[in-house]
Amino acid sequence: MQTPLPPNLRKGLTTFSGSLFINNKTGDCVVAQPYQAGHVVLSSLPLQMMLYFNAFYFPFWCLSEGVMLELKYCLLPTYYQVLHVAAYLMIILVEGSRLYLGYLGNLQEKVPELAGFVLLSFLIETPTLLFILADPYVLKLPLEIAVHLVLLLFLTSEITAASFALRGMTKQLAMQFYLKQFEEGPDRARPGERSTRGGPQWRKVSWGSQAPVSPAPTPLST
Repeated sequence: MQTPLPPNLRKGLTTFSGSLFINNKTGDCVVAQPYQAGHVVLSSLPLQMMLYFNAFYFPFWCLSEGVMLELKYCLLPTYYQVLHVAAYLMIILVEGSRLYLGYLGNLQEKVPELAGFVLLSFLIETPTLLFILADPYVLKLPLEIAVHLVLLLFLTSEITAASFALRGMTKQLAMQFYLKQFEEGPDRARPGERSTRGGPQWRKVSWGSQAPVSPAPTPLST
């Protein structure tokens, strides 16, 4: 269904939304994904919104954490200096990969990419962030605590939404697999075998090994 907007304005909005959200699945998009009839879109809108705002928040987190680390670096013991720098670099590397996998897995409904997003969020970034927040011997500044808490809120919300999206995608894939198996079915003749559906009664045997089964003759009445 076309929108009542002027064509030029609608085309501009479509181009803007396509460049903003990487992949536009609406019918107005010039390069829309070819879905089959009856296809259910399983992408999670809440997850996509959180990923979008997280991508804008992450540069602010990097800048704030870099300034805070510079201010307290000389006050930390040597081993905590190494741990802080390592944790800071790890979160930066993981966050970039995590957001990319989240966008790709959610928009294109790919289970492996979305599962990788959940694993990176839950097994690597969340423990590292909790270490920085919960260690009592780490000098924590108020701004640092605030930006870490906001990032932790993004992480927990995204993990929850991605888990529900993964559950729906896996159920849909399992249903498609069983339907495909049902369509192929055991009644479909394999190569070199004759089917039992329709026509004369044939036994399901290899070619040339058995003649057609004819019905038993009825005795003649005297």
